[in-house]
Order: sequence, then structure tokens, then C-alpha cells
Amino acid sequence: MTEQRYLPDADGVTEFEATASEVADDFLVLDGTYFYPEGGGQPADRGELAWDGGSATVTTVRKNHGDVRHYVEEIEGDRPEVGDAVEGRIDAERREAHRRMHTAQHVVSRVVLDEYGAETAGNQIHADRSRIDFEPADFSEADVAEIERLSNEAIERDLRVSKAERPREEVEERTEEGRALLNLIPDHVDPLRVVEIEGFDYCPCGGTHVDSLGDVGRVEITNRESKGEATERIEFVLRD
Repeated sequence: MTEQRYLPDADGVTEFEATASEVADDFLVLDGTYFYPEGGGQPADRGELAWDGGSATVTTVRKNHGDVRHYVEEIEGDRPEVGDAVEGRIDAERREAHRRMHTAQHVVSRVVLDEYGAETAGNQIHADRSRIDFEPADFSEADVAEIERLSNEAIERDLRVSKAERPREEVEERTEEGRALLNLIPDHVDPLRVVEIEGFDYCPCGGTHVDSLGDVGRVEITNRESKGEATERIEFVLRD
């Protein structure tokens, strides 16, 4: 089983050492990793793995039951052996873009729930753009402008963002109805990792996030479209 070392609050780490626990033709499993595996609307990290006599580029990372598989392109040099020491280097610029975007998504989702009573039905984070689907929602252009304004107003407050494991019972009590799909998280998952924006938002989430809203930048909503009855999609980018 791979220890996901970026949890609960080490998601700023992009270089680390670990031990190879499985070596396949197209992936490596380590005993611990800071690479983020694809999930929760956030893409996997990319980067490199290196060991004595060889290296490989990590193209994607996925969970496989308790393991985290680092899928690699053709290995250069010698293949590693189980038990070999491995150095991991995450694409730091891409990781930081995902941290900023995912935190911005939490801010926008909080604003929309508070102001319009619409839940986040789905989201997809990218390094250069992101989208969120809300329901029930039927936004006007004025609504979109207000969502952007209120989101940036919150970001400008530079609130602290904390990440910690909390007892599931506490999370279920504190998470506002409509803020998270707790019913989709298996009952045996306890504790839950929570991302809390000081005095603003409380949400179970396994993604990577900045430590302060001031690091997010400015939200710019670039598009709104209907995705079916009572479902609206908002697309946004971040400006420095």
C-alpha cells in the first residue's frame, strides 16, 4: 500500500525520496509518494522518477486499490528493482497551478451555494482553466458578474486555508447541506481530510490547495452555458 504523503497538509512538497515496491513495464509503485493521483476533478501530477542508473518521465498517476501507480514513458538506463531508492520530482509549476485552481473552485462553489442555493454537481480542474457545474441554477449575466465579484472579494481577504484530518462524525455535522456529496464517500472512510477556509468554507476534499487565499490570484469567469434543465456550467481562469 502506498502512503499518500501529501496528505493531509504537505501538498506543497514537490521533491522526495521513496522506495520502489513494484516495478511493471509501464508503471512504478512506491512505498510513499507526494504525486497526486487523478481524482476529484483534479488531474494527476506529472514529473520524473530517478534512481541509481536510470530515470523515467511520469505521465500520469492513478490509484489502484491501495497502491498509487506512477505511469511512465520508456525508462532510460537500467530498470529499477524492488527495494531500490527512488527520487521523485513533481512538475512544481503545474502542481502550483492546480493548487490555486482547486482552491478557487472551493471559493466559487461556496459563493454560489450561499447566494443562489445551487450545489456543485461536478467540476474539472486544469492548470490553465477550470469549470464547475451547478444545480439547480439558471444564472443571468448579472448573476455571473456578481459571482465573480464576490469570489474575488473573498480572495482579497487572504484567508488562511488549512488542511487536516477530521473525524467523520464531525465532518458530517459541520458540512453544510449541499456543500459536498458525502453520501458518495464510503462509510468506512474515517477520518476524512477537510479543507477549511478560515471563517468562510468547510469541505471534505482530497485535492491539493494553497495555504492562503491571497495565493490564488483573481478569478475571471470566461463563459456560462446551460448543461440541461436547471444545470449551469461556469468556466473560469485565474489572473495574477
